[in-house]
Amino acid sequence: MARALGAGLRRVVEAADPVSGRVKGTEAQLAGLVKRGLAFRHPRAPHDHFLTPAGHRIREGEAVPAPVEAEPVKAEASATTGVFAARVGGEGAAHQPGPARRREVHSAWQGMLELRRMTNPDGATDRPCGWERSHLVQAAALALEAAGRPPAGQDTAGGYRVRETPQPEAVAVYEADGEALRACAAALEGAGWQVGAYTEPRTRTRYLLASPRRV
Repeated sequence: MARALGAGLRRVVEAADPVSGRVKGTEAQLAGLVKRGLAFRHPRAPHDHFLTPAGHRIREGEAVPAPVEAEPVKAEASATTGVFAARVGGEGAAHQPGPARRREVHSAWQGMLELRRMTNPDGATDRPCGWERSHLVQAAALALEAAGRPPAGQDTAGGYRVRETPQPEAVAVYEADGEALRACAAALEGAGWQVGAYTEPRTRTRYLLASPRRV
């Protein structure tokens, strides 16, 4: 499968920025990477191209996957390009941390910071953007996982769980361990969220209420 990527395209991938994944090349080269699912075109001007998690794996010397037809990147989803999904906690599959997942999370978070820069009026990256405010659960989960917090599995007590709330622009974050819950609060605050700690009256369960900061 390594022959599926020619020498020219491989050089373009290897020259990509190791942190942001920004990749440069001719229109034909960039189109070739997009077609193979190794890069995506940012929906906002100047429409730069960035490596997908698969592209990052190629850059770091792993085997080239078989070419696939890449789906168009939706305008609001630079951090969720169709190959990445933030773990909100409680998914059926157990959390399997590892180098590949860490690369995917890192790439998604860098994409989110770039989206903040390009869509916040002042270009600020220290507070959430419109996409995050319209996808609260996914955005909060991405911020938590990017900060190294582990999501809960389907049958495990430990790990965070991000849930919708009736309140506008707010999510609830649950974590059985008190110290881990405080770490989740610190992670969200560091990602530009306003966070408060509360206790459910009936169950006495401690949880966080988090909202994306606007200023």
